[in-house]
Amino acid sequence: MSNWKTLKDKFFLSSFFVFFIFLIDRISKILIIKKSEELGNGEIYSSKFMNFELIWNKGIAFGLFSLDEGLAYQTISLLIFIVIIILIYFIKKSESFEKFGFILILGGALGNLFDRIFYNAVPDFIDIHINNFHWFIFNIADIFISVGVLCLILVEIFFKKVV
Repeated sequence: MSNWKTLKDKFFLSSFFVFFIFLIDRISKILIIKKSEELGNGEIYSSKFMNFELIWNKGIAFGLFSLDEGLAYQTISLLIFIVIIILIYFIKKSESFEKFGFILILGGALGNLFDRIFYNAVPDFIDIHINNFHWFIFNIADIFISVGVLCLILVEIFFKKVV
């Protein structure tokens, strides 16, 4: 019986973190969309190095492979859904820091998939820049996905045994 309770507790904790990441992402996107509508444009000045500029991304991460074509967009969305199912499996099978990386990726992926389904695009808004050099515009979900991938890379480099 204690194994079931342990599994249930781990599932609850993992689910809580995924939901929390999803919630932070949703709130940030709702706030930026609302503020953008209030101002009548997509750009909100923040600092010398960062602006909030709302763009609607129909591609994958950081606006790569942006597509307007319906079938291609739906195919990418379906692939993201399949990746989410695979991530859930990996979370169930992994432990510790590796599990944490998968949880971060899953929370971010769910946030972006939600937007793809309900908006037909993902609202990206964080514009990091130095003078005229601008990085890709991204969102909170992208940050969680990137940090999760970094965690998995660190696990592979420092914690996996080489055969």
